[in-house]
Amino acid sequence: MESSSAATVSAGPSPGPTPADLLRRLRARGAADPVTHVERVPARPGVPAPWPSWAPPELRAAFARRGAGAPWQHQAQAATLAYEGEHVVVATGTASGKSLAYQLPALATLLADPRATVLYLAPTKALAADQLRAVAALELEGVRPACYDGDTPRAEREWIRRHSRFVLTNPDMLHHGVLPGHAQWSGFLRRLAYVVIDECHTYRGVFGSHVAHVLRRLRRQCARFGSTPVFVLASATSGDPSTAAGRLTGLPVTAVTEDASPRGGVTFALWEPPLLPPDSGPSTPVPPQSTGDHDDLQQVRRSALRETADLLADTVAEGVRTLAFVRSRKGAEVVAANARRALDDAVPGLGDRVAAYRGGYLREERRELERALLHGDLLGLASTNALELGVDLVGLDAVLICGYPGTRASLWQQAGRAGRSGQEALAVLVARDDPLDTYLVHHPEAIFGAPVEATVLDPANPYVLAPQLACAAFEAPLTPADLALFGDGAKEAVDQLVAAGALRQRPTGWYWRHRERPEVDLRGEGGAPVCVVESSTGRLLGTVDGGSSHFLLHSGAVYLHQGVSYVVDDLDLVDGCALVHAEEPDWSTHARDVTDLSVVSVRSYVDAGPVGMFLGEVDVTSQVVSYQRRRIATGEVIDTRPLDLPARELRTVAVWFTLSPQSLTLAGVQPADVPGALHAAEHAAIGLLPLMATCDRWDIGGLSTAVHQDTEAPTVFVYDGHPGGAGFAERAYGTASAWLRATRDAIAECGCESGCPSCVQSPKCGNGNNPLSKPDAIRVLDVVLANLPE
Repeated sequence: MESSSAATVSAGPSPGPTPADLLRRLRARGAADPVTHVERVPARPGVPAPWPSWAPPELRAAFARRGAGAPWQHQAQAATLAYEGEHVVVATGTASGKSLAYQLPALATLLADPRATVLYLAPTKALAADQLRAVAALELEGVRPACYDGDTPRAEREWIRRHSRFVLTNPDMLHHGVLPGHAQWSGFLRRLAYVVIDECHTYRGVFGSHVAHVLRRLRRQCARFGSTPVFVLASATSGDPSTAAGRLTGLPVTAVTEDASPRGGVTFALWEPPLLPPDSGPSTPVPPQSTGDHDDLQQVRRSALRETADLLADTVAEGVRTLAFVRSRKGAEVVAANARRALDDAVPGLGDRVAAYRGGYLREERRELERALLHGDLLGLASTNALELGVDLVGLDAVLICGYPGTRASLWQQAGRAGRSGQEALAVLVARDDPLDTYLVHHPEAIFGAPVEATVLDPANPYVLAPQLACAAFEAPLTPADLALFGDGAKEAVDQLVAAGALRQRPTGWYWRHRERPEVDLRGEGGAPVCVVESSTGRLLGTVDGGSSHFLLHSGAVYLHQGVSYVVDDLDLVDGCALVHAEEPDWSTHARDVTDLSVVSVRSYVDAGPVGMFLGEVDVTSQVVSYQRRRIATGEVIDTRPLDLPARELRTVAVWFTLSPQSLTLAGVQPADVPGALHAAEHAAIGLLPLMATCDRWDIGGLSTAVHQDTEAPTVFVYDGHPGGAGFAERAYGTASAWLRATRDAIAECGCESGCPSCVQSPKCGNGNNPLSKPDAIRVLDVVLANLPE
């Protein structure tokens, strides 16, 4: 029996080879074996449990019609805890049936109490829509499930508020629609019995910190209406899920972590693309920016994008249903386009069985791709992590993961998309030319022998707390009793809002002073999305988040959509619109930025003689100043063109270390080589931080300098790329010795002579990876590690 939180997509059994045979065929393609390690994850049987005595017969019968003859042990345990009034998080593997664990107590309560209501929260609209289909399919009288999100027609919203007893939405709609309009929702909130938070491990960093306060605002409104709902959370396997769920909800939460569901065996291969011959030039025409691949450097290894595209083409040609996860939107487009081209060269028309799937597509395009997948018209899909959650892809035979996704939790979530219903599966991690990827494919124990990470979020982040308190005050005046609900720093944040004129203090509490409600972006994406519009037709092609628009949509940039290239004519940041025209240039574009950093305050530090380790607040100013055009075929730089875009300012949290000039001289680092040594160490440290924190290198930034104006010493900074910080720098500071030891080992163990993307070069370096000194970076880290206490 398997119960999933998402709709089922299956095209029946695959006629393709077994995972082991398929892997052997893929490995035989080239002269050298690209596989560095194969891990066999064995199959396991399930451990069923009897239905709880409180589960009504009609609900058991409804689940039985869906194929759930009995719950698994972890489902019954979590459901019973929730039914008895205990807040609970079920943190088990992909396809372990977490949805039944919360559906069972929630629906049993709705059937027993005709007035009770349930609120379900998902991180994406797609997941909420899939869960709606699953609940509606049970055909339970009186439940009346309904989705309430930005796509819900206005005419239906009033009916949902009045009549639906199982409302499915997302944190954004709860924040923007439900809580500000709590008076219209008073009947629903007064009777609220359960709040279900699905895929709660996705609420991390700044987004997770915002959602934590949205949930506190929800609890506050429920209390005002006289209800105290039970919170039931579902998470992928994660480190310390009880603490993370408690931090998210502000409540004591019991964790259920023993996965009793059956699982098919998985053959998991670590795949390192081969080295290129000398002077072979770039390995693949990779488009500009944010591909997650080192397309702005001379390739040392074959591009992971090209390797993944070829693997996708090979598996589809074998009749194997395959999903390729790619870290960026452009990367997904490139993998799909190259796979289609290779398949059409072999069998004309076969390329039509492959497509790309990513955020930024219009809703109609996403629904059509999901329909094609549902009916088996598509055999291969290259997707961003938009499909890590959401549609449940039952029937897949293989998953290709193009580049380490940043966390072990996400890696296993993606790998778990194949091999459902007990069937065998193949998962392949294709390493990018990146320090972390290279380290992992040669240290498999860091993947298979290590626990998954804990979810990092910080509700006390003042850049989150103050705006959320403003939202709460708009909904109802804040009282001293409310401040305890919002946790540490709430009183200080309220005082700052009063001083800024946002709140007015009266004897009965703090009141919002403005007519308009506060504008707060939960996801911290740097502003409203920018629309991409075709100049000649006015057709909306898609959207790009505001934070990426300077890099992806500057004038002259190449933009990819469904395999078609467009060139940006104009970017209007005021109106949030980029005008483009279709063009197939033989060049790609690469934006360049400059960064400046100043220290605001020091929270903590370690004095280790010639070495200092610090944690504190910093101000970071960055600006995209130019872009290069490069020949796709050769990588040759055609020209560099200036850009006039506004600077962006960020106050965040950083970890940094300083060294005395004398210690560097004694270590053999000459003064002229100090900038390159620090720069190389900075790049590698950023690349290895995801080993320690729940982030990837795109969540963090860095800066190094031979003499910084605030430290007056050679310094390397690594900072969180989110306002107020996201908890990553704190994690780096707390694990500094282990983090920098792994960094040093990754550089030293790399087989290159002078530094490459696998060790010290960075895909997002604003200085074009110059200067860099690999041997001196090792000497710098040796000095730090020799002096820093464990």
